[in-house]
Formats: sequence, C-alpha cells, structure tokens
Amino acid sequence: MKLNIYNDCIDRDWERVAYLMRYFDLSDAPANTHQQAFENSYVVTFVYDDQTLIGFGRAISDGVSQAAIYNIAVDPNYHSQGIGKRIVQNLLSFVKHCNVVLYTHPDTIDFYKRLGFRRMKTGMAIYVHEEKVEQMGFIE
Repeated sequence: MKLNIYNDCIDRDWERVAYLMRYFDLSDAPANTHQQAFENSYVVTFVYDDQTLIGFGRAISDGVSQAAIYNIAVDPNYHSQGIGKRIVQNLLSFVKHCNVVLYTHPDTIDFYKRLGFRRMKTGMAIYVHEEKVEQMGFIE
C-alpha cells in the first residue's frame, strides 16, 4: 500500500467521493455537489492508495475559534488500518487552535471517542430531510 495524503481539491475523484458517501448512506448528492462542499471547506484531506481514492474528510471553520468536521469516509476494504484516524488527525492539525465539533453517523461514535472526542449534551440540529435522519438515529 502506497498512501498519499492531499489537502487540496485539485484533480480529485469526485465520482468516487459521491460513491463512498452513498455507500455509507451519508449523502445521495451528486459528485458536483460534493466537489462544491469540499472546495468551500476550510481544510480537506484526501487519502489515495497509489492512484485510488480510499478516504477523505473535511472541516469548516471561521479560522479563529470554531470548527466542525464532516464527511469522514474510508473505503471498506481499508477499514481497521488507521486511515480514518490519519484523516481526522490531519484535519485537526489545521484547526488545533479551535473548538471542534464533529458530525458523524451513530454507528461510528465509539471510533471518535477513541480519538478524544466527547459527546455533547447541548447539540441541536435542523435537517432538510428530517424523517430520514430520524430513522437513521441521528436525532430524537
């Protein structure tokens, strides 16, 4: 395995991003929507095994005190190899001066706890597709 980590959106495989987001039921958005979201983010991380995109994530931030991490995904063939951890650590290195909140799937909470994240007691949200998000266990 030859890992390459990139922190830019130049020549990224947006169809693969959309595929992995759909695979993990994180988003049904098309590739160009993901491209726009990543390009508008404060920092992005893409991990390739040679020429194949195997993982990614992004953070939004005011660049001063607040940040949020979104869209962490790793190809299932590469799970349990530390790639998700590397993505999160890479993103955190750019926002280490900020309070960081994390938006994640209910099934991955323990993974993030192992990386030092703690559950919030006061987090609130409004979702466009509230019924679907509630069925997935994101909200009460």
